[in-house]
Amino acid sequence: MNVGELIELLQTFDPERVVIMQRDSEGNGYAPLLGADDNARWNSARGELGLERIGELDRKQGYTEEDIVDGEPAVVVWPSW
Repeated sequence: MNVGELIELLQTFDPERVVIMQRDSEGNGYAPLLGADDNARWNSARGELGLERIGELDRKQGYTEEDIVDGEPAVVVWPSW
């Protein structure tokens, strides 16, 4: 699924509903969606997620060019747990 497809799907729902993320496919935990970021790349061949670019804040948090991944531009969403 890409961002456009997700937007299209979400537009079919009541915009006042809370978004909950399921921890795994078996339903072993749930948490509200906390945020999202588009500074990511996904390499499906390696099953690897990494950064698309390194900014000043990333460097302050300890990231380096080694954390940049070759792959498809991605958006990452994360739960509040």
